[in-house]
Amino acid sequence: MKSLTALAAAAIALAAFSTSSQAELKVGAKAPEFSLPAWLAGNPFTFDLDAALKKGPVVVYFFPAPHTSGCNVEAHLFSEAIDQFKALDATVIGVTAGNLDQIADFSKETDHCSGKFAVAADKGAVTAKEYDSILTMKPDWSNRTSYLIDQSGKIAAAYSAMSPKEHVSEMLAALKALPHAKTAQ
Repeated sequence: MKSLTALAAAAIALAAFSTSSQAELKVGAKAPEFSLPAWLAGNPFTFDLDAALKKGPVVVYFFPAPHTSGCNVEAHLFSEAIDQFKALDATVIGVTAGNLDQIADFSKETDHCSGKFAVAADKGAVTAKEYDSILTMKPDWSNRTSYLIDQSGKIAAAYSAMSPKEHVSEMLAALKALPHAKTAQ
């Protein structure tokens, strides 16, 4: 009976994470505009979604917090693939509501972002809420959800999963499927 209770508790915990993972904005929805304090290679600036969309599509990936195991992996994977995103004229921005005091360092560390893409601070998870990307178990942190926003400002793809491993491949595949997308070399 104890093992059945433990199994039920594990199922409830998994369901809580799964529920939070399915709450993303739908394809075709207008992406909420945002302007956030951000860092690239430790240097502060303001990231403005509208300005970035004038240059090409934007991949906005929400993650719970810098210097946590899954977020470290995800940032590293995006940094390794950044040239593929750039070849398709896309901008990548990581957005987090957790551990905001660590973002500047996280943006430049070689085993994380490596200074290859910007990371933005979402104080109070305001932007994460607009993007339906809140971590159920910790509502002041963002969930692990990635969006591709096309140049018209609409959601072209959304992917939510607590595992960081498929976010890059999902966003690259969606980016390559956009009409008039460049073919990566």
